[in-house]
Amino acid sequence: MNRKWQLLFVSTISFLILNGFPIFGWAVTPAEWTTPSAQPLDLTQHWVGYLSIAIFVFAYILVISEEFTHLRKSKPVVLASGLIWVLIAAIYAQHGISNIAEEAVHHNFLEYAELFLFLIVAMTYVNTMVERRVFDALRGWLVSKHFSYRQLFWLIGIFAFFISAIADNLTTSLIMSTVVLVVGKGNSRFISLGCINIVVAANAGGAFSPFGDITTLMVWQKGIVEFWSFFHLFIPSVVNYVIPAAIMHFAVPDETPVSDINEMPVKMKRGAKRVIALFLMTIATAVVFHRFLHLPAAMGMVTGLGFLQFFGYYLKKTALRKEHKEEGGDVEGPFDIFHNIYGVEWDTLLFFYGVMFCVGGLALIGYLAHLSELTYVDLGATTANVIVGVLSAVIDNIPIMFSVLVMHPDMSLGQWLLVTLTAGVGGSMLSIGSAAGVALMGQARGHYTFFSHLKWAPVIALGYAASIAAHMWINASLF
Repeated sequence: MNRKWQLLFVSTISFLILNGFPIFGWAVTPAEWTTPSAQPLDLTQHWVGYLSIAIFVFAYILVISEEFTHLRKSKPVVLASGLIWVLIAAIYAQHGISNIAEEAVHHNFLEYAELFLFLIVAMTYVNTMVERRVFDALRGWLVSKHFSYRQLFWLIGIFAFFISAIADNLTTSLIMSTVVLVVGKGNSRFISLGCINIVVAANAGGAFSPFGDITTLMVWQKGIVEFWSFFHLFIPSVVNYVIPAAIMHFAVPDETPVSDINEMPVKMKRGAKRVIALFLMTIATAVVFHRFLHLPAAMGMVTGLGFLQFFGYYLKKTALRKEHKEEGGDVEGPFDIFHNIYGVEWDTLLFFYGVMFCVGGLALIGYLAHLSELTYVDLGATTANVIVGVLSAVIDNIPIMFSVLVMHPDMSLGQWLLVTLTAGVGGSMLSIGSAAGVALMGQARGHYTFFSHLKWAPVIALGYAASIAAHMWINASLF
């Protein structure tokens, strides 16, 4: 079949679907899209509701078992989201109120599109900084200075804390873990403690910044918490990291590593510092768009991507001249921004899609309304928000936070900041509670394990409790 007939076939099928050809059974007539008094159906006691819950639970079991099955976490939730919405759409079509399901899907698409575009730009900038050897230079500097184990323990933790405020905790953990593995070679104890330190620091650092974690980003984009309000969580985040780190400090070997590695300082590629400056300018653009112009922050981020595209064009056009000027050394290849976009973590982005649509479907069914009544009304906001953090140690914090946002309980700014804090740092209590921990179990296999992290869980939980107490004391006026 040639391309002409392929296009004709696809166009015909699309036309029949969109115009409600009877063969599809669930076709919707135009009148059904304008039902004035239509209300969402309560399907919590319906077989569709039970089956949707079963589909979501089974999909999430596959997500949790990714380390053993090697099945990418996006696959089960993307399929589950489609199945859940097919069930919902079929029931709503039978009742002649398909417009409600359609509007709910459109709402979820809009929320996901904003998150998707925002993350695409942020990840592209981080990948560009990796390509320009920004993080290699940082790692090379740390390795070349021959610090003691205890000095490295604190330096790595502090760097992880602040880097994760602008980059995601997964990228931060992978960058800093290379330092731990290089300088800790032959010392399993330091590698294990160093990885735990990185996980706690990266999760804590991401909690006080709108860009530091997907959960904070979702809360900011929703307009619930203003950009600068997140920084009320800076001290509680510091407390969350410092307390467990201070206790673990005494378990770190009090000696200087003897290494035969004489790693020379890594030279960053041309334009690396300007890429960093453009990233900061892009963040500022997103804040201005959202705060002062009342436009989506994602639009500001995409505008910032334009900054990088033009700078990439400059690097590409001047690369040849630069090569001719240099004598010897490595020849720098042409810069290609789309290669950095290609390196974006697509599995993570599709995982967000699946989770958001699964949770959105369960919300339309009615389960989240019941859950909100059970937790935020019966238990109270503070108790519910603390439980959210504990649950995020077992279940990924993204579906939990998205569920809270969909429920949208009536809470003060202090309570919204509390749930942002607990959802962000609660995952540190178990190695499987965050992307950082899961990644490091693979990166430092044999040294950093679920049980080596579990041994320090009480200490990390102490930091978790202390950070909550610090927030409720320092930010008491916000409650």
